[in-house]
Amino acid sequence: MLDFIVVRSLFAILFTAAAVYVRPAAVGAPLAAAVGGVAAVLVMWIERRFERMTLGRVIGMTLGLFAGLLCSALTIYAIAQIGTRPPGTDAAVINTVAVVTLLAFAYCGGIIGAHKGTLLRLDAFGIFGAETGAREDHKILDTSVIIDGRVADIAETGFLDGVVVIPQFVLHELQMVADSQDSMKRTRGRRGLDILQRIQKIPRIRVQIVDEDFPGIREVDMKLIELASLYKCRIVTNDFNLNKVAHVRGVEVLNINELANAMRPVVLPGETMRVFILKEGKEYTQGVAYLDDGTMVVVDNARRMISKTIDITVTSVLQTTAGKMIFGKFDERVNGGSHPHGSQSQASPLQTMGDRRREQAAGEA
Repeated sequence: MLDFIVVRSLFAILFTAAAVYVRPAAVGAPLAAAVGGVAAVLVMWIERRFERMTLGRVIGMTLGLFAGLLCSALTIYAIAQIGTRPPGTDAAVINTVAVVTLLAFAYCGGIIGAHKGTLLRLDAFGIFGAETGAREDHKILDTSVIIDGRVADIAETGFLDGVVVIPQFVLHELQMVADSQDSMKRTRGRRGLDILQRIQKIPRIRVQIVDEDFPGIREVDMKLIELASLYKCRIVTNDFNLNKVAHVRGVEVLNINELANAMRPVVLPGETMRVFILKEGKEYTQGVAYLDDGTMVVVDNARRMISKTIDITVTSVLQTTAGKMIFGKFDERVNGGSHPHGSQSQASPLQTMGDRRREQAAGEA
C-alpha cells in the first residue's frame, strides 16, 4: 500500500511539472500548476474507481468503448461523405457534430459494456481464474450482525476466516446509531463498534474497509446485495428480510440464526425432558419454559407449575426460519401428582387417602 502512495505522489508531481513546462505563453505558472494538480487528482480518482471494478466490468467497458468509437467513426465518415449541405452550414458546425457524436458513442459504449461485462464467464479461461478465486473467501458483514456480536464468537472459534469486508456505508450507519439520542440505540451502536475492533484483533481474520457505494440506492440492504454481486462474495447477516431478498437476487447468504438453529440439540417426540416453567402461555392451561440456548418450550397442563421445575413429555417440534419451538405435555400422574421436582410442598394425609380412593375406584371401573 505504501508503494502505491509513493507512485501516486510521484505521478502527481510529474504531472504538475509537465503542465507548467508545456503551458501556453499567456498562462502563468501558478495557474498551470493548479490545473495540472487537479488533472492529476482526477486521473488518480479514475484509477481508484477502475481498481474496485471486477475484471469482467473492465473488459466489458473496454470492448464497449472500442465499439462506440468504431460506430462514431463510421457515423462521422458518413456525414463527411454527404455532398450537399444545408444552407448556412459551415465547417465549425460539422466539427461540433463530429465531436458530439464521438463523445456520445464512446460514453454509451463504455457504460453499456461495463454493465454487460458482469455476464462474461471469465472462469472458462484459466488465466482469469486467480481473480475469481481470490474473492471466494470474502464475506460482507451487515449492520445487524455486527451489533448482534455472535459473529465475533464464531470467528474466534475458527469457523469464520478469510477476508471480512466492511462497507463504508455500514460504518456510517453504525456511527449514526452510536450517536443517536436514544440511549438504547446508542448502546447498540457502540457495542457494534466494539465488536468490529474485536474482529480486527483475530489473527486469522483480515478486515477490509471498502469505499464502494451506490448513490442511486438508498436502502442499506440493497447496497449490500449490489456490493455482494459486484465482488462475487457472501453476506453474513441475521436479518430475515435481507436473507430472503438476497436469495431472490442470487446472492449467497450466511445466516447466523440458521447456524444457531442447526447447533441446537435434537429433541424427538416422545422424549422426556426437565424444564423450569417461567411464565404463562397463550392458552389457559399452558406454561412456557426456555432451554439454555433460548429455545421456547410450550407445555400443556403446566399453568399451575410456574416457578417450578417439572418433567415433561415432548409431543412435537416446530422448526421455522425464526427458530425452533418445542411443544410438550405435563402429566401429573407421571410426575407423582401435584408436587413436581423442586417443589417444597408435601401432600397432606387427606389428599393421599383421596388419591388412593380415586385410584381404587378407577381400577374397579
